[in-house]
Amino acid sequence: MPGGACLCGAIGFEVEGELQPPDACHCSQCRRQSGHYWASTDVEREALVLHGAEHLTWYASSRRVRRGFCSICGSVLLWEAEGRARIAVAMGAFDPPTGTRLHKHIFVGDKGDYYDIADGLPQEGDRPGVEA
Repeated sequence: MPGGACLCGAIGFEVEGELQPPDACHCSQCRRQSGHYWASTDVEREALVLHGAEHLTWYASSRRVRRGFCSICGSVLLWEAEGRARIAVAMGAFDPPTGTRLHKHIFVGDKGDYYDIADGLPQEGDRPGVEA
């Protein structure tokens, strides 16, 4: 079962089943929160098991979206949109091996001007269609 934790270990998690191929989001909110672009995999809510959830804090980054992070070390772990069946889990928080590979870049029209995307993966979108 793939799993991982925040930087300090106060929040741990496991995902029941195989991970879906992750994407890399280049929208300005993901860049500001993570310090670069944010790679995540979508997980069915029922498949995500959290340990130490009392340390999970949510930040409403827009009217319909919130981001979950550790209240102790600040690690960004989750991205959740209202009414969505899946929750996004940060790839950087997983312990290896993850058994998956990045499959696309999204919201590349909003990416930072200090880097290029040169890995040959598909690139989509100018700006988030959903409030990020």
